[in-house]
Parts: sequence; structure tokens; C-alpha cells
Amino acid sequence: MDNSQGSGGMKGGIGGLFGGGEYSNTELAGVPLTGMSPLSPYLNVDPRYLVQDTDEFILPTGANKTRGRFELAFFTIGGSCIIGAAFGAVNGLRVSLKETRGLGWSKPRNVQILNMVTRQGASWANSLGSVALLYSVFGVAIEKARGAEDDINTVAAGTLTGMLFKSSTGGLRGVARGGLAGLALSGAYALYSNWDHLKGSSPSPSSRLY
Repeated sequence: MDNSQGSGGMKGGIGGLFGGGEYSNTELAGVPLTGMSPLSPYLNVDPRYLVQDTDEFILPTGANKTRGRFELAFFTIGGSCIIGAAFGAVNGLRVSLKETRGLGWSKPRNVQILNMVTRQGASWANSLGSVALLYSVFGVAIEKARGAEDDINTVAAGTLTGMLFKSSTGGLRGVARGGLAGLALSGAYALYSNWDHLKGSSPSPSSRLY
């Protein structure tokens, strides 16, 4: 009798030490084992508050759930530079292989190919990065000036970007062409981002960058 009590006490002590002790029926009597949302006796928290049907965010006072133009400017500029570098490298490889076709696989040809790939990649990265920088600056400035964020800012920023980008090389005709190109591209993007709204359905929050 004493041995059984001793072994039971030892088991309880060891189990309690490692968090795996046994509980009596009296201790478990108040624990609800069935039901959809029981009140946890251990955490003293109703599990229903832990289940959310929608996404919840902790945001500063006055902040929006979507990122603004200034936050997205860094992503836009960096992404444009990477896309421009990749496109320029591929285009430089295509042009260099075509121009050095008669040299065969030799060291001078490899050097020319490498130079062309590097030059084209840097040129395209610089061009697209400059366009993205101008667009972001105009977008942020127009948003701050108007105090509103809508498609008018997008179209205006795209038009001004095209005009300024072509102003240094094309004169007045180049400015007009750049403005029309920027207006067309930004208008097409605004139309695409509002396509669900035009069809009558609610647009998804992730379908619009800014």
C-alpha cells in the first residue's frame, strides 16, 4: 500500500516537473470538452476572439491600409532599373551576336559581346530608372498639391513625365510626342486598374498599385 502511494507520488512529482502531470476527475470536472467555442480554463480567453473572418491590421492613427505613392516610389524605381538592365542585356546580346557573326568564337568576339551587353544593359536601366523617378516625383507632388489620390494624379504624372523625358532631345515636337505617349500609357493603366469597377464588380485591393 505504501509502495503504491510512493510510486504514485513519485509519478506525480516527476510529471509535474516536466509539465505532464496527471489530473484527477475533480480537477477536470470544470473543463468543457465539447462545444464549438468553449472558454479556455487555462488562458482565460474566449477562442471566438482568436478567429477572424477578415484580415486585421494594426495601423497608426490616420494611416491607410494601402501604400501611398511615396512608399511605392522606391519599389517602382528599383524594379524599373532591374527590368531595364535585363532587357538591355538581352538586346545587347542579340545585337552583338548578329554583328560579330563573321568573327567566329574568339577572344575579340567575346570582348565585343561583353561590352555590348554591359553598355546596353546600363543604358536601358538608366532610361527606365529615369522615367520611373520622374513619374514618382510628379505623382507625389501632384498628390500633395491636390490633397487627393485618384486616377487624375496617375494620368497627370504620366503626361508630365513623357513631356519632360523627351524635352531634352526632341524639341517641341518631341515634348508633344512624349506627352501623348505618357498620356496614353497612364490612361491605359488607369483604365485597367478600374476595369472591375467599370464592369460593376468591386475591385480587389491588390489589383491597384497606386
